[in-house]
Amino acid sequence: MANRKIDNVKLGFFVLIGLVAISFALYKVGKGSSLFRKNFTLRAQFKNVSGLMIGNNIRYVGIQVGTIKKIDLLNDTLIEVEMMIDEKMKNFIHKNDHVDIGTDGLVGNKLLNITQGKNRSDLVKDGDLLSVSQALNTDEMMLVLSKTNDNVALITEELKSTVQRLNNSTALWALLNDKAIPDNMIASLKNIRNATVRADDMVAEFQGVVRDVKNGKGSIGILLKDTAIAYNMNQAVDRMKLIGDNANALVLDFNGMSQNIKSDLNNSKGAYHAILKDTMLVFKLNNSMNNIEAGTDGFNQNMEALKHNFLFRGYFRRLEKKKKKEQEQMKMKKVEVVEKG
Repeated sequence: MANRKIDNVKLGFFVLIGLVAISFALYKVGKGSSLFRKNFTLRAQFKNVSGLMIGNNIRYVGIQVGTIKKIDLLNDTLIEVEMMIDEKMKNFIHKNDHVDIGTDGLVGNKLLNITQGKNRSDLVKDGDLLSVSQALNTDEMMLVLSKTNDNVALITEELKSTVQRLNNSTALWALLNDKAIPDNMIASLKNIRNATVRADDMVAEFQGVVRDVKNGKGSIGILLKDTAIAYNMNQAVDRMKLIGDNANALVLDFNGMSQNIKSDLNNSKGAYHAILKDTMLVFKLNNSMNNIEAGTDGFNQNMEALKHNFLFRGYFRRLEKKKKKEQEQMKMKKVEVVEKG
């Protein structure tokens, strides 16, 4: 009988220990899910919750702050998620903070992340609606990775084909094995460097010319800076204009004279008609020229007779000697000029 009581006491003690352990475990679980703490609610609306479930965790700047309380389908394009947040986070979460869906690790459970906004606004109140930023879910990431892998495989195949064509190209390898190419490239680079140096020198010289022109040096500088030259040029332009006006007047006068000559010729009047069209005048002029030629011949004969006359013979001989002496002096002066030159 006494042993039975002892067994009952032991049994009761173990049951009590088990109840305490279960209560402690429930408390820890409830504490982790905010069941035994004072909470407030926040809301967020998504187009796609990407497998988010009730009871998933909520983090604020990486800290566990609550769990998902409820998920409601508002319409065919909008889903509202109600969040149960620890009361003490009211002093940290602001109305302009953002909510996005993430994962616990690379392939872990879904969770909600509350991130801080750029500008600090008012603190949240119970039931406030936070803005969301739709994050790229795992399925979309895997789809993008799959397309990327396909592209990489295609690029690798094309690269392999290109390398094979390069390996089979005898012209390319002959070009690469040509030992004269490096020397030619070095010579080309030297020529390019020399051309660059010459170009720099030309630019420096041109800058010097421009500087001299600005300072009024040289012909161009004087031409651009000297006001007297500008005045003279204006005077020259005015004179040229005056000459042009005079030339125009002269042309008009010449045209008038031409018209008068043409009128006299057509009307058989004036000296121009007599000179150009009067045949008798031409005949008289020819007779006068013949008489002049005959008189000139007679005069030459008389002068020749005078040279042989004993009265004038000495005079003409002195003239010839004087003429010869002048010719000899001219020859001597030419010789001296040649020797000095």
